[in-house]
Amino acid sequence: MTTRELVRKVRNIEIRTRGAVNELFSGEYHSAFKGRGIEFSEVREYVPGDDVRAIDWNVTAREGKPYIKLFEEERELNVMLLVDVSASGEFGSVAAFKREMAAEVAGVLAFSALRNQDKVGLVLFSDHLEQYVPAKGGTEHALRLIRDLLASEASGRGTDLSVGLETLLKGLHKRAIVFLISDFQDEREAWRDAAKVAAAKHDLVALHIIDPRERELPRIGWFPAEDPETGEVVWFDTTSRTVRAGYHLGRLRRESEVEQFCVKNSIDRVVIELSEPDQPYLRPLVRFFRQRERMR
Repeated sequence: MTTRELVRKVRNIEIRTRGAVNELFSGEYHSAFKGRGIEFSEVREYVPGDDVRAIDWNVTAREGKPYIKLFEEERELNVMLLVDVSASGEFGSVAAFKREMAAEVAGVLAFSALRNQDKVGLVLFSDHLEQYVPAKGGTEHALRLIRDLLASEASGRGTDLSVGLETLLKGLHKRAIVFLISDFQDEREAWRDAAKVAAAKHDLVALHIIDPRERELPRIGWFPAEDPETGEVVWFDTTSRTVRAGYHLGRLRRESEVEQFCVKNSIDRVVIELSEPDQPYLRPLVRFFRQRERMR
């Protein structure tokens, strides 16, 4: 990707995600992820209908008329985006590769966080750590995260989710909102152990990016399927109904295992299916934010 192409992609994602944030996510994000507490803001004169429990008796006595205390939510949360940049993200059958969709989702979350005075950091990983960017505020920082995500040329091709999670656990001791963005093509047990610890220390949300076309084998005769992460090539007789059904069930089983693990360990999971050409993350993210708001 040339510098000009990269700038164009970053700018495009900024425009698309800012629109989504302005129209949909600002209020939902704020309600779904509460700040660290409530702090005193100011006092003002009492008006009928105000909660009498908020009356500031010291100011009331001094001024000779009732005043109440006003409080506001203390924000400045840390938001960490853990993004899988392994080779399996280079697949896409609709309008974008999974890797590009991960960058757009990360952009939406970053701008939503910044609009609510939160700080955002980034961890890029494959089967080892690719990049770590500490949490920080500001629009330029958010654009830098998107640029780094798009421009990153991963030195590893495989997926090891535990790398991203363990980097978080070692580098961030203060509680944070953590979005783990991946297609979850990792069958190791290590990531599950790391996710359990991360979920206990942080607010962990799994964003599972799925391209539905990956669940099916096209009926085109003998077909060589190459695993993008290992390079292994397996030939399938796609004219066989049994072969196609077995492949389909195997894919569904792996998705179900991720879902069951998240449910068992109280980890929120949002499925983003690349079945629509334009912003397929809108509905699932809004639905998730609103569910979180109702639960709080």
